[in-house]
Amino acid sequence: MTGDGTAAGDERNRRLWTVAIFLSVATTGAMLQARGAVLPSLAGDFGPPEWQLGLVAPAGTVGYLVVMVVVGSGAGHLDSRRFILVGLVGSALALLAMGLAPAFALFLGAIVIRGAATGAVRALDRPLLSHFYPGERGRVYNRYDMAWAVGAASGPLAVAGAVAVGSWRLVYGALAVTVALVAALFWRLDPPALRTTERPLTRDGLAPLLGRPEVLGMLVVLFFTTGVEGALFTWLPYYASAQLPDGLSEATLTLLLVTYVPGRYVSGWLAERVDYLTLAGALVAGLVPAVAYTFVLADGLWVLVGVAATGLLLSGAFPTLLAYATEAVPEHSGPVNAIATGVGSVGIGSVPAVLGVVVDRWDVASAMSLLVVPLVAGLAVLAVAGLAQRRRDRQHAGVTPSHECERDD
Repeated sequence: MTGDGTAAGDERNRRLWTVAIFLSVATTGAMLQARGAVLPSLAGDFGPPEWQLGLVAPAGTVGYLVVMVVVGSGAGHLDSRRFILVGLVGSALALLAMGLAPAFALFLGAIVIRGAATGAVRALDRPLLSHFYPGERGRVYNRYDMAWAVGAASGPLAVAGAVAVGSWRLVYGALAVTVALVAALFWRLDPPALRTTERPLTRDGLAPLLGRPEVLGMLVVLFFTTGVEGALFTWLPYYASAQLPDGLSEATLTLLLVTYVPGRYVSGWLAERVDYLTLAGALVAGLVPAVAYTFVLADGLWVLVGVAATGLLLSGAFPTLLAYATEAVPEHSGPVNAIATGVGSVGIGSVPAVLGVVVDRWDVASAMSLLVVPLVAGLAVLAVAGLAQRRRDRQHAGVTPSHECERDD
């Protein structure tokens, strides 16, 4: 009876932690996507040049990247609950400061602090899920990012509602309260019950980890795909304002993020039936024509069709690639998550800034058409990774043919 009761309690605790993690990542999505939708209001209130508006994305990346890598690298020895609580409380305070900021420079400074606090949370929550569900990483990672997408889709809508009511600042006050409530939920949880082989990453272990073909390939492709995501999150409403009737430009970002929900659900379903590398290759291969159509060929309302197709395909890239690399080194799920998310943050933060320079010098249409380039590069990397994987499989089959028979069974 005691053993059964303990098992039932552990299962209940695991489910509660999963719910809390999904709620937390949903608030992160709302925070991130509110900043793109709020750009027109920031431009009107503070009057910065366009290149400074492009700094909104990298400002959130600076602290996030450092904290994510440091905390994630020590995931095996850290008190996850304590670090997540500190990160959530810090995020709530920074969001409040963003809503009260009297100048654009102070707004950017608060974003840096908010990014650092969020980094502590994101460094540990996905590795927890990796150990909660070791045989279902592809599905659970896609569901995790689906929760992010639900929150992200609400961000632009919240900004539009706040502006209609009176001020964009109300969004950040509401987000601060929401994050504080999620922190209260974590406070009431028991520590996670894990039997894990998670190992912190040492300095000597970094090079071998990065040298793994699965990890290196994932990082390169993630930089390209998250760079495209960052560009869309930041500049899509700006681009759409010249292509669509008044009032629809903000809806493009919402449409993109809404498609992430079914896109990640389907990707999670496929991840249980197709190997992760094949699935990632198919997603990026579809993105090349989707993005080319959206920003080179489409005009008027047809842009919305392209945005929807792009969102459906782009949504599954990050969680599928991360599951692919984590499967290769499950004992380092924390460091792999930290490095992958850090590289993704660099992509999300740097590409919009580069496009801001292009927009300032030429125009937004020219800038968005360039997004095809990183996708083609990412597809080439995945093709090489697929060839290398098949070569390794053939070599392995030649050494241990009986294993292949067992796998076929």
